[in-house]
Amino acid sequence: MTKFLIFCLGALAASCTGSPSFPDTALDYCAAQVRRTLAELPADSTLTPRNIAPDSTRWHLNRVCKEEWTAGFWPGVLWYDYEYTGDTTVRNAARRYTEALGFLSEIPAYDHDLGFLVYCSYGNAYRLTRDERYREVILRTADTLATLFNPRVGTILSWPREIPALGGHNTIMDNMINLEMLFWAAENGGDPRLAEIARSHADRTMQYNFREDGSSYHVAVYDPASGAHLRSCTHQGYADSSMWARGQAWGIYGFTMCYRFTHDPRYLEFARKITDLYLNRLPEDGIPYWDFDDPAIPSAPRDASAAAVVASALLELSTCLGNEGEAYRTAAEKMLRELDRNYRGGTRCPALLVHSTGHHPAGSEIDYAIIYADYYYYEALLRLRRIQRGEPLF
Repeated sequence: MTKFLIFCLGALAASCTGSPSFPDTALDYCAAQVRRTLAELPADSTLTPRNIAPDSTRWHLNRVCKEEWTAGFWPGVLWYDYEYTGDTTVRNAARRYTEALGFLSEIPAYDHDLGFLVYCSYGNAYRLTRDERYREVILRTADTLATLFNPRVGTILSWPREIPALGGHNTIMDNMINLEMLFWAAENGGDPRLAEIARSHADRTMQYNFREDGSSYHVAVYDPASGAHLRSCTHQGYADSSMWARGQAWGIYGFTMCYRFTHDPRYLEFARKITDLYLNRLPEDGIPYWDFDDPAIPSAPRDASAAAVVASALLELSTCLGNEGEAYRTAAEKMLRELDRNYRGGTRCPALLVHSTGHHPAGSEIDYAIIYADYYYYEALLRLRRIQRGEPLF
C-alpha cells in the first residue's frame, strides 16, 4: 500500500472519530482571533498585519504599498470572517482595508503579485457584496497584470526587478495563483485575451517549472527576446534540485484552479500528479517541512502556510473527481484538524496559525505566524463547511 493511501485512510479515520462539529469549532476560533486582531490594530487602514515573530505576541504591521505583496490577505481574512459570521462591523473593516488597495488598479505593475493583492481582497469583496465598484477595480488590475506578459516567452514576468540577477525573464511558481484574477476578469466583462494569457502561462509553467516526477522548481528563466528557456532554479527553496513546500502548494492550487475555469483535462491530470507526489512525501501528521529535501529534517522548520494552501486546493480538487475525490477531501480534513490541534496562535497571539516559514534561505520569517497562512486556512475551513452542507464551492 502506498504512503498516499495510508495517509488517506488515516485521514478518513480522523474524520470519523473527531468532533462532529468540525469545522465549525475551528471557524469559531478563527472569528475570535480576527476580533482580537481588530482590537489591537490602529485606526489607519493602510497598516496591515504581516507576521508575528516566535518571541512576540502582536502583529508586525506593514504599510500598504506596491511592494508589500501580502497586503491583500488581511482584507481577505476579514471578508471570509464576514461570510461566516455576518458581523457588519467586520464587513465595514473589510471595506476599509480593501479600498486602501484601490490605487493598485491605477499605477503600472510592480510585479506579478497583483492577484494576491487585489483578487484576495476585491475579489472576495465583489463576491459577497456585488458592488460594481469592486468589479471595476478587478478588471483594471487584470489589465495591468497583463502588461507583464511576454508573448515570445508565453508567461507573465514575475519579478521585473530580478531580471539582472536571474539573467532574464523570470516566472515563479507563486505566479500561478495570480492567474485566477485573469480568468475571472475574462468571464466578468474583461478582455477575453486575459484567459488566453492565463492558459499560455499555465502551459509554459507546466513545461519548465516542473521535473518529470512532478516536483517543482521555484523559478524558470527565459531569454526575453527569443523566448527560449534558459534554466530552472530555486529562490526560496533549499536547492535547485529540491521541492520547496510552498512552491509545490502554489502549483497544486494553481492547476486545480485552472481546471475550474477551463475544464481542460490536462490541468486536472497534472494537478493530480503533483498533488499525489506531495501527499506521498508528507510526514505522518500531514504538515510539510519548509522544503521536502532539507537534510535537517526532522529538525527543520515546518510550513503551516503550505499546509493551508494545499488543504484548500485539495477540497476543490475533490469536487472535480466524483467518488475518486473522496481521498483528497479526507486528506484535506486531516491537515485542517492537525492545524487546529497543534498550530493555533491560541492565547499567545491573535494569529489563526503559527509555525509558518517565509523565506528560509534569506533567514526571513522562520517559524512565524504569517498572514497568508491565515487567509488560506480560513478559506479551506469555509470550503470544507460548504462541502459538508452540500453547497456549491464557488
